[in-house]
Amino acid sequence: MTQLTAMDANFLYAETSTTHVHIAGLGIVDASTCPGGRLTVEAMVELIRERSHLAARPLRQRLAEVPLGLDRPYWEDDPDFDPRRHIFEIALPAPGDDRQLADAVAILHEQPLDRHRPLWELVIVQGLSGGRTAVYVKVHHAAIDGVMAAETLAALLDLTPEPRDLPADDQEPARAPGRVSMLSTGLLRTALHPVRSALSMARTAPYLDEIPGVSAIPGVGLMTQVVQGALRREDMPKALRTSAPPTPFNLPIGRHRSVAYGDVPLAEIKEIRGALGGSVNDVVMALCATALRQWLDKRGGLPGAPLAVGVPVSLRKGDDAGDPGNQVSLMAAPLAVHIADPAERYAAVRADMDVVKRRFVASSGSWLRELSGIIPAAVAGTLTRLAMNALPALQSVPTVSVRPINLIISNVPGPQFPLYICGAKVLGYYPISAISDLSGGLNITVFSYDGRVCVGIVACRDLVPDPSEIIDHLNDGVAELKDLARLAASSSASACAEPELTSV
Repeated sequence: MTQLTAMDANFLYAETSTTHVHIAGLGIVDASTCPGGRLTVEAMVELIRERSHLAARPLRQRLAEVPLGLDRPYWEDDPDFDPRRHIFEIALPAPGDDRQLADAVAILHEQPLDRHRPLWELVIVQGLSGGRTAVYVKVHHAAIDGVMAAETLAALLDLTPEPRDLPADDQEPARAPGRVSMLSTGLLRTALHPVRSALSMARTAPYLDEIPGVSAIPGVGLMTQVVQGALRREDMPKALRTSAPPTPFNLPIGRHRSVAYGDVPLAEIKEIRGALGGSVNDVVMALCATALRQWLDKRGGLPGAPLAVGVPVSLRKGDDAGDPGNQVSLMAAPLAVHIADPAERYAAVRADMDVVKRRFVASSGSWLRELSGIIPAAVAGTLTRLAMNALPALQSVPTVSVRPINLIISNVPGPQFPLYICGAKVLGYYPISAISDLSGGLNITVFSYDGRVCVGIVACRDLVPDPSEIIDHLNDGVAELKDLARLAASSSASACAEPELTSV
């Protein structure tokens, strides 16, 4: 039994009629190696039944609410847990192409999860062209972060078509505390909250200039420098000031979603990195800058300044990798979509990401975790929901800017070898994340797997009806950067081939 952290609970509180805070993955598999040549609901149910104890929270545990909402909820094992209640099957009509699958996933992603049982759902999608099958699985962000998602996948996947031997399930069912215990603990925490809140504010003060939106407020940068000086942190890299310009996808979002997915060979990304310098993540961010620049330019919405991008970063270390609760923060980074020249744009993205990463490492990036617990749990849900419901109205006022960031771009490294589920080979895995009025109506998440960089995009359908355009522009960006890489390589070769001057 564990209690939700303040950050976990905020993912619950942030949900509205248009915002559902679950994250998902779309796996494309070759089911020909499954028994009978087909991936079935029965096989998936049996797999979850046998392995749910390896990833108990997201699969077997449900929410236990504290009476009167006085404290954050607890996790407890669902006494009625049955994988059949979470696993479904649908079929695409002919021809079963990738566009039809993306549209079906968008509809699935619009639906909220039932909070009365464990917060996950899995849908097998039959009828995909080329003899393929799709597996869509979503889990609430309150139950899982990126690292825990990877651990959950690892529990379900195998290295070969034959399932591996598993440890026996010897765990005792976790039960939430009784109502009296919940109430007494909640009252005690409420009484102590002013002290905890003051400590959180003090720990956050030196890093206010890292917080998206806050860094653009005049005077914040100077104030944090003064605090850092008082704490003798003069060596702290100065945070880049980010301000989110208006874009077509930074308007109030609706209920409906649009989804697109695609991939790029990882070898090409590494080839570009080798020629132009930087990291794989720098190349990914530069590709996103190119794709978003082209998409915005086509619509006459290209800003004259960088976009402000939120980049999620895991705070898990080796000694707390298995700790419960979300362990994640957010880096605010400028994305140079306003620069026309590809070489200059790449250099700007690389330089900006270098500064942002060095600052994040120096500060530990704990501001999000600290701020999550500043509001008392008894009123946090009500205030968060009021704020989230008020955002669309505020965004409609031309003179008011409530955009801390334009969008979220996430890059998650994955295994570079094939994996199998119920005997089916996983051909690709595309992450589908969440959008909101606060984070923007567009989200790009990247996952590297078995030599491919798999890209999943989710957007508000009213604002970005066809995100497959952005996938096309990402491929344009790859071609653009490969040309730059070839030029850099030939220039280097020419320089090496020049004859040396002989002194006389």
